[in-house]
Amino acid sequence: MSLRTLAAILALALVGSTCGRAEKGEVRVAAPTRYGFGRPATAAEVRAWDIDVMPDGTGLPPGSGAASQGAAIYARKCAACHGKTGTEGPFDRLVGREPRERFPFGRDPRLVKTIGNYWPYATTLYDYINRAMPLDAPGSLKPNEVYSLVAFLLSRNEIIADTAVMNAATLPRVVMPAHDRFVTDTRRGGPEIR
Repeated sequence: MSLRTLAAILALALVGSTCGRAEKGEVRVAAPTRYGFGRPATAAEVRAWDIDVMPDGTGLPPGSGAASQGAAIYARKCAACHGKTGTEGPFDRLVGREPRERFPFGRDPRLVKTIGNYWPYATTLYDYINRAMPLDAPGSLKPNEVYSLVAFLLSRNEIIADTAVMNAATLPRVVMPAHDRFVTDTRRGGPEIR
């Protein structure tokens, strides 16, 4: 079945149109300009979903948290998947600084990538936890809880002191061990370049 035929069948299913057969056995269907359902999102709806955090900290919300608070949250909401100390699993290992002196991940795919040895930006940690964790209730954590978890995980990876407080001002200033190992893509042009 050709891609064109498959697209035509899908269009039929969506709009309930009738169609005829072309001489070569392909289905001809004029695609509708609108499907008749949905509506444009309001500005408030877009703002509510616009929760991304950039490497420079743009998008970080008000709030703060420390590692001591994050330890309790981690034990309740994260340890079942990532292990009591963040090293056991069964899911992704979060804690680990080895290898420290080199960056051999491209040469040895067996190496475990953790927050402490691979992530280039601390703000990405906030962004990911905020939108995707915990696995059974993504997006359910409050900003203070996310900041606390970030502080806990950064301190467990020996990146910040366990007394440091993370917030919208301090988190973007954290320099990750792998920060200089990544190269910013500055190419310009169309999709053929990327």
